[in-house]
Order: sequence, then C-alpha cells, then structure tokens
Amino acid sequence: QVRLVESGGGSVQPGGSLKLSCVTSGFTWDGHGIGWFRQASEERREGVAWLGLSDGSTSYALDVKGRFTASRDNDKTTVYLQMNSLKPEDTSIYYCAARRGAGSTLASEWYDYWGQGIQVTVSS
Repeated sequence: QVRLVESGGGSVQPGGSLKLSCVTSGFTWDGHGIGWFRQASEERREGVAWLGLSDGSTSYALDVKGRFTASRDNDKTTVYLQMNSLKPEDTSIYYCAARRGAGSTLASEWYDYWGQGIQVTVSS
C-alpha cells in the first residue's frame, strides 16, 4: 500500500522559511517521481516542484523558482521541500504526490498517489 505523509507545516512570517517532509512507503523509488503541489481555498491545485527519485532531477514553477528546493534522502524514504523567502501568497495546503514515470510534470492529473496535505500559513 502506497503511503505519503507530509509534515513540517505551520505558520511563519513573510521572509521566513519552512521545510516540509514527505515520508514515502509502499513503492520503489526507481522509475517514480514526486511532485509538490499546493491548493489555497477556492483555488485550483497547482504544482510547485518536481523531483525525479531515480536521478534527483528537479524542476519548479516560475513563482517559486529560486526560493523553493526539492530534495531527497539517500535512505530512499523521505523527500523534502525547503521553502525560503516565503510570501503571504504562498499560504496554502501543500501536498506531496507520487507518479509512475520519470518525466517531469507539474500537472496533477499525472499523479497516482497523494498525501493528506499540510497547512502552510505566511502572515505577519
């Protein structure tokens, strides 16, 4: 059974940082990728980062590029999203998701498994 469990969310002031974790289980990393998504109230879910689990390749949405960094642990269980220089508009529920296939995509319909989501709030 595939499981994805996010942690590390919370509240932070503008300009601050948070690091989200996503513990994965139930699938082999080879040939899979992880996407980080977010969804604010009344908004559509948007992809912010991609991480290839086999080779560590990454890609980012334009509005987070240079501020967010996706990474993985060598133990092949945990992936991370380091978020720096946070802005109020980054406030959202953040999800990690897994897809079969090595190609980079931030389109949610290509993902097979989802975590439960975690709240990130950026406010002064």
